[in-house]
Order: sequence, then structure tokens, then C-alpha cells
Amino acid sequence: MRHRDTKTHGHWFRRLFLFACTSLCLAALAFGQNPSSPLDQRVRREISASKGKVALFARNLDTGQEYSFNGDERVRTASTIKIAVMIEAFARVAESRAQWTDRLELTKAARYSGSGVLQEMADGLRPTLRDCVNLMMTVSDNTATNMVLDVLTTDAVNARMDALGFKETRIMRKIGGGGDSKDGKDPANQRFGIGVATPHEMVRIMEKLDRGEIVSAAASKQMIELMKREQARFAIGRDMADVPMASKYGALDRLRSSIAILYSKQGKIAMAITVDDAPEINWSVDNAAYLLISHLSEILAEGLAK
Repeated sequence: MRHRDTKTHGHWFRRLFLFACTSLCLAALAFGQNPSSPLDQRVRREISASKGKVALFARNLDTGQEYSFNGDERVRTASTIKIAVMIEAFARVAESRAQWTDRLELTKAARYSGSGVLQEMADGLRPTLRDCVNLMMTVSDNTATNMVLDVLTTDAVNARMDALGFKETRIMRKIGGGGDSKDGKDPANQRFGIGVATPHEMVRIMEKLDRGEIVSAAASKQMIELMKREQARFAIGRDMADVPMASKYGALDRLRSSIAILYSKQGKIAMAITVDDAPEINWSVDNAAYLLISHLSEILAEGLAK
């Protein structure tokens, strides 16, 4: 009897061991990296020393190597949702449903404080559609964004994302409120503010732009070139001034978000990093979340190098 008990126990232990190994392998696949890899260890060590909730995804567009940490979690976008607005504007022009020379009018209803310059201009100013899109992307102009959305509509931006296969990227409303999309009217989405996405999907958008697969090869190139002219470099690539990048950042009281392609000698590294639930509000360029994103971008660029 004792011999049979030992065999049964050994059989049970082997099954448990195999189950545990299988679970660990599946978890590694789900997260898109080896949990014990040097890159994963460095990322987790950096995050553990900070405060705030981090979600990120990164991919070397040359090799296909990628890394994820909560990369498929839905996160608040802040102004990084303006990438989707830019895409809809370029698509409208390509379809001859709008022209870059179309004049938009600055009104009190469109005006919103925060980033940008149009808030300082007098009502009645009539910049072109292209002017407003350029301001939206280079200096994250909130008023310019609202003026563009008055023409495009938030629902049209989301419909374009659907058509391109991006189901998680959604704009909810104009900056400061109004013009709510169908998704924005859903009470379950109220917590996301002006937009929601996943880091993984935002990297997919950047990859398709880099490959010339959104709207057209020419339009994709123009969008990448526009993103290369973003004037702020507070987060991704902050301490890599010699590395060209196409980027868009976003900020709310307790959130910092950054999306970019780093055109490094080690490959084109696309990444999206969000840090939310910061314990304190700090609007300086030395915000702890900006610094964390900067450090993480260096770790990812090095860890995913060719």
C-alpha cells in the first residue's frame, strides 16, 4: 500500500509540475516577452522604483522583436489621440472631401486653454485646415484640435479607426467637452476623458504609418514627417537628442503619455508608454512620469536593438 501511495504522489507531483510550467509559458506568450529576460528585469526594476500605473508596448520594426508590460490594457490617451484625428484629416483630403486650403474659423466655442497658441488669438481668425492640423501635432494645440473636429466630427474619426482595423482607439469628445462621439456617450467610457487606446494598438498605428500603409504611402510619409516636427521632447527620447524620432505626447493632471518611433542606429523602435495615477500634480518638464518614460525609452531602445 505504501508503494502505491508513493507512485500516486509522484504522478500527482509530475502533473502539477507540468501544469505550472505550461502556465508560465502561456503567461510569457500573453505578455509578449520572457518574464526572466534581462529586458523584462530592467523594465520591472525601473517601474518598481516609481509611483504610478504603467502600461507600455514596444517593437523593433526592423526585426519584429517586441516587449509588452500591460500593453493590451485600455488607457487614457490625453493628447496622443490627436494622432487619430490627424489620420482622419489626411484621409478626408485624399478622398477630396476636404482641401488643405479650406478656411476654419476661430470661435469662442472652439477655444480651449492649455497647450497651443490659437487660444491667444482673436475670434474670427481663419487659419487653413492644414495650419490647424500642423498646430495640433507640433505644439499639441487644443483649440486647433477642436476646430479640426468641428469639421471632421469625433464619430468620423472613430469610424476611420474601425476601417483601418484599430478597434481599441477611440476619441470620446472635443478637448474640454462637447461633440461627444457614440463611444463618448457610453457611461463606461467616462473615465477615459477625451480618448482611449491600448499601447499595443498605438504602436501598430505607428508601424503602419512608417510602412506607408495608412491612407497612402505619400500621406503616411507626410504624417510621419509632421510628427518628426513635434516641438516637445519631454518623455520618449528625452536624453537621446541625437536620435531622430516621430512622436506625440499627452498630459493630464495625473497622467503622462508618449508615443514615438525612434530612428536609431540599432533599428526603428516604435513604443507607446503611459503612466497614470501619479500621486501628485506637477506640470513642470521634470514631472516624475516624464522622467520615468524617458528612462524606460532608453531601456527599450537598448533591449530591442538589432
